[in-house]
Amino acid sequence: MIEGSYLRDLLAQPEVLQRVIASLATRTPDPVLTSGLRDGRFRHVVLTGMGSSWHVLYPLHLQLSAAGFSSSWIEASELLLGFAPLRATDTLIVMVSQSGESAEIVRLLEQRSEFGHVIGITNQPDSRLGRLAGTTLLLHAGAEATVSCKTYLATLAVLHWLGSVLTGSGPLGALTEIDAATRGVAHYLEHWRSHVAALEPLVAGVHSVFVTGRSVSLATAGTGGLILKESTRQPSEGMSCAAFRHGPLEMVSERVLVLVCAGDARTAPLHQRLAEDIRQAGGRVGYLSSEPDNAEVFRLPEVAPSLLPLVEILPVQMLSLAIAARDGREAGRFEHATKITTAE
Repeated sequence: MIEGSYLRDLLAQPEVLQRVIASLATRTPDPVLTSGLRDGRFRHVVLTGMGSSWHVLYPLHLQLSAAGFSSSWIEASELLLGFAPLRATDTLIVMVSQSGESAEIVRLLEQRSEFGHVIGITNQPDSRLGRLAGTTLLLHAGAEATVSCKTYLATLAVLHWLGSVLTGSGPLGALTEIDAATRGVAHYLEHWRSHVAALEPLVAGVHSVFVTGRSVSLATAGTGGLILKESTRQPSEGMSCAAFRHGPLEMVSERVLVLVCAGDARTAPLHQRLAEDIRQAGGRVGYLSSEPDNAEVFRLPEVAPSLLPLVEILPVQMLSLAIAARDGREAGRFEHATKITTAE
């Protein structure tokens, strides 16, 4: 395996999460965050980004909706084309861009006066998003060489904290949950070499990968499919476990690998059955759960249910290393794409 900058970024993820916790622990939330939704100043929240910066917002969308707030999860490229009723002074918009310079985010920032308030989440304080947002939350991830990894985990952590502030569910409790998850991430990554080795026989002969989940795990599915394409240049797709049964199940063969996120207690029995059906059809399966008898590479650290995406992405990252090693490539090295997408 070629050990390049992508691997170094993966191994730095626990340190980044610790920096996020330290930063948020000393931050006094803006009044617009602590009361803007609950006092009725904002009647709607729009969550937007591109790529992994869009997928990462789905758990926050679920959290806001469960708390009774009106939330819309819209890809930035689509928000530019329509949704006129959401362009109002009583709309709070959350924009996520690791670089703060993605083409669609830059265009939305030109229209920021149409919204009530912009919360920007970025890794670059001097970017346009960092400078122009009404409230900026930084990722403190440091330079990231290629595929989103440490910035993705940092964003999940920041959004978990933000959700607790917006809904009034308690930011201190959120930080405690992030801290516990960070210890789990660190423990998992200590064994990265054995994880990659365990995946070698599983990826032999595989030509396509699906990453599936439901609820908060849709963030894992969407981001997992994306980063596998970016880091391995092999066909991969992220979708809900339910959607996989509606057509893609027909594609199953010994050359297809499906990662199935067990999710929480509501979905685990359904997803166990899906995993078994894939095996019966001749496919290969990685079942991501915290069950003690699960294969170590797919055994997830115990975390708060809303933080499952923080640990579910780890086996996907290990898979990217294993597939790249199989093909004699350096995982995460861009050949056609770039780190920052500046063309719309």
